[in-house]
Amino acid sequence: MDPAAAAYFAGLEIAKRLPICNALLSRVEIIRDKRSQCPRDGWAIVYQSGRIDVHPSRRGEPKEWAYVLAHCVLHLGFDHFAIDREGDRTWQAACDVVIERFLNDLKAGASPFLPIGLPGGSEEAIYRNFKQNGVPPEIFERGMGGEGPDMIFDGPPRSSWYYGATHYPTILARGLVQAVEDAVEIAAGYRTATKKTVTTAQRAQKWFLSSFPLLGAMAAAFTLVEDPKICQRLNIAVAAVDAAAREIFMNPAAAMDELECRFVIAHEILHVGLRHQERCAGRDPFLWNVACDFVINGWLLEMGVGAIPSFGGLHDPELKGLNAEAIYDRIVRDIRTYRKLATVRGVGLCDILGPADGLRGASVDLDDFYRRALAQGLSLHQQKPRGLLPAGLVEEIEALSVPPIPWDVRLAQWFDGYFGPLESRRTYSRASRRQSATPDIPRPRVVEIPESALERTFGVVLDTSGSMSASMLAQALGTVSSYAMSRQVPFVRLIFCDAATYDEGYLPPEAIAGRVRVRGRGGTVLQPGIDLLERAADFPKDGPILIITDAECDRFRSRRDHAIVVPIGARLPFVPHCPVFEMEKP
Repeated sequence: MDPAAAAYFAGLEIAKRLPICNALLSRVEIIRDKRSQCPRDGWAIVYQSGRIDVHPSRRGEPKEWAYVLAHCVLHLGFDHFAIDREGDRTWQAACDVVIERFLNDLKAGASPFLPIGLPGGSEEAIYRNFKQNGVPPEIFERGMGGEGPDMIFDGPPRSSWYYGATHYPTILARGLVQAVEDAVEIAAGYRTATKKTVTTAQRAQKWFLSSFPLLGAMAAAFTLVEDPKICQRLNIAVAAVDAAAREIFMNPAAAMDELECRFVIAHEILHVGLRHQERCAGRDPFLWNVACDFVINGWLLEMGVGAIPSFGGLHDPELKGLNAEAIYDRIVRDIRTYRKLATVRGVGLCDILGPADGLRGASVDLDDFYRRALAQGLSLHQQKPRGLLPAGLVEEIEALSVPPIPWDVRLAQWFDGYFGPLESRRTYSRASRRQSATPDIPRPRVVEIPESALERTFGVVLDTSGSMSASMLAQALGTVSSYAMSRQVPFVRLIFCDAATYDEGYLPPEAIAGRVRVRGRGGTVLQPGIDLLERAADFPKDGPILIITDAECDRFRSRRDHAIVVPIGARLPFVPHCPVFEMEKP
């Protein structure tokens, strides 16, 4: 890197360490190449739209470049473009004087000009003075544009696709608050001048530790990353979370106050604590993220945790009381509309980062840790009440603390609604047991009341296409067989479906898993198999149907009671209106 560029970038880093400039610099576009329109004798010019053109080859000291960049962004922060005085060099001279006085008092960087006496007063007062008495020649030379102006009126600040219209005075005001807080902390001995500045997001994180026990343990486990370069590389407009690395990314360019930071940090923590990434289970990741955002933001507003960012967030009062799964089933019916929404990371982007973003994958140990931390936080919150919690949030946290029920157990519970235990009765028939001492005295025994085999049966429609793995077929058929034998189901109606339908008829449960030969391995069309069962004269009208598929199939439907078994992570090409069991990998 040439010395001129090295000095410039060193100065840029110095300017970014100034609280009043950091957020402003994050919200402007800086150009330092052949596209720059900076005059040859200038240092930099600033545009009303939020762009700074820097001289691409001028040599200067790092502190001088820090001063120049701070001067340019303060034109925006002081709202000098609010009054339309384009081409009025007197107005620009007055603005330059105010900024130079401000930076001199702040001791920010080093001015590239020799010190001179500067008039006091506001921009308007200095402007009137210059209009009456003229502008001293040495004042004209103190602009960053050389002999030309350093303020270029090219229209209002560009609206960001996420933040909306940029209001630079508000961003500057927050930077000034940060600078004052830093000065007070240093004066009070709370920290030294060399100690790293406590950012607004860090103060928001500490608030959870001292004032909000529900999320205190979770907040302590995460590291805040406030690096604009990393946020730019990961396309993070406001915030995102990486559960595996225990990092919450906060973009300084968002320029949020402490209440907004609390809201965003709590939002990201709840994503991890409620296992939203693991619960995606094959759904569209972005739409699932949107559904979870609606739930989380509704809870945070109800609890009064911080304040929703001024640039907005996903919230719909009509979705109150619905869980993420129910909201997802709603929004997938209008994908075109919801694809245009933005999470706190950006439009069309998930703020739950994962391996697809080039980061590490989550581990089971971390998953257990987050569950325990959230459960402990709930216990502390209830012991020392810090406000009401939404019932839905409490239910989800309590449900996460209980191990999930295996899929085959849930499938058996569904079957139990159709196949209760066989009814039995006492009998004294001659077939009963006898004692050898009194062979003529019959003794009672319990016998099962016989039931028609066709009344105690169910149908299985099995996807035998080429996409179905052998291990999945074996696991599914084995589960069905073991359940049927345990519930004394004498026969099961089995139908294979791929490009064609194969009716295997009624088979005893013990023959399903071991001796059935799968015929098909072609495409996947399940509807004919379902229709065959529903029209079969020898299949009971109230008999349930179990459909086993890998979800790469047609859009089928059934008028009978039915359930569907799919591999974990697979998603059907339609919204099912029946129980769906996700089969775990063998």
